Amino acid sequence: MIDKKLLIYLESYLTDKRKALFKKVISERTQHFTVVLEDISQPHNASAVLRTCDIFGVQELHTVENKYINRVSKYVAKGSQKWITTKRYKSDGNNTKVCFDNLRNQGYQIIATSPHDNSCFLQDFDISKKTAFVFGEETEGVSDFTKENADGFLKIPMVGFTESLNISVAAAIILQDVTTKLRNSNLDWQLSEEEKEILYLNWIKESIKNVDKIEENYLNNNV
Repeated sequence: MIDKKLLIYLESYLTDKRKALFKKVISERTQHFTVVLEDISQPHNASAVLRTCDIFGVQELHTVENKYINRVSKYVAKGSQKWITTKRYKSDGNNTKVCFDNLRNQGYQIIATSPHDNSCFLQDFDISKKTAFVFGEETEGVSDFTKENADGFLKIPMVGFTESLNISVAAAIILQDVTTKLRNSNLDWQLSEEEKEILYLNWIKESIKNVDKIEENYLNNNV
């Protein structure tokens, strides 16, 4: 539960226009789909996917860091890193497994994006289940562990000589397709009221300079 009085206090630092924009964008956010980036080596690729998640309303992004550290290029991300909830898996163990276990505990199926022979074509993908789309390292694709443990595979139809897309392009195509279908469906895809409130408060804090000191001052005067 959030502190409603603190929320109201911090809201006073924002214009009405800003608050209305936050609420409008939050109404389009979803956690029905999420994205997993497994060992993406190039910051511009990871940052472009982050930006794509923001554009299409996918609130959470998971980064698996077995081989490479996930870095954000502010030039590419265009500020989207402030609005997306990023969860990093970067311990010394099998971070992919930890990530998958966490997602499955939340009810997600794991779908690897791969030109695998048994892959489902994007146009045939069933959007009804909560899904985590896994995108793998730029040259090798998803790991063997992911191939062995995914619940399914997804591919984008291609008719040219080239057999793969840049990861950020692939993510944009997939997320645009599935989120458009989601919003035209009868599925319950929006955030809960509690999730909306928490996100709204987090975004407000992201927008206020020296918010930690402001919050500390508020708490000291309202205990």
